[in-house]
Amino acid sequence: MAAPVLLRVSVPRWERVARYAVCAAGILLSIYAYHVEREKERDPEHRALCDLGPWVKCSAALASRWGRGFGLLGSIFGKDGVLNQPNSVFGLIFYILQLLLGDYKTICVKRSDSIKSSGMTASAVAALILMTSSIVSVVGSLYLAYILYFVLKEFCIICVITYMLNFILLIINYKRLVYLNEAWKRQLQPKQD
Repeated sequence: MAAPVLLRVSVPRWERVARYAVCAAGILLSIYAYHVEREKERDPEHRALCDLGPWVKCSAALASRWGRGFGLLGSIFGKDGVLNQPNSVFGLIFYILQLLLGDYKTICVKRSDSIKSSGMTASAVAALILMTSSIVSVVGSLYLAYILYFVLKEFCIICVITYMLNFILLIINYKRLVYLNEAWKRQLQPKQD
């Protein structure tokens, strides 16, 4: 028996607007963080705009050991390893991924009978990738927040804002998954006369 053909389901407008705003802010902050890290490498005396005082120094946090590869990848792949990039590069990739997958057209198509699959549509897979990557980003944010507060004993405004953006994206992605799931359930329910 062939899988049912599902109709197009679009996410609410607020979700797209919120995603664009959060991802745009994340991309801009990641680019700025990358700039601060590069300037700090070039000139150790460089004072970034986000260095607001003795306790609020983003350049100290971004230029620290934990500012590259989450402080973990350097010990695994080497200090100069290709994967030991500044955290801002990973942030940039994450926000672009969230933006592109979040904009993925939520068209449900009938899967081919010849393809052995779980029956999930491409938009459902995109929603699951969005949710999974958000969970990973929030776990990473909690780890880096712990390092920031308890190890570095600094306050990095750029870091804290990106942690909040990651949490907001988790909420947006959860709501998207719930919304799409409910819409697909309604379509699959037998029609009552």
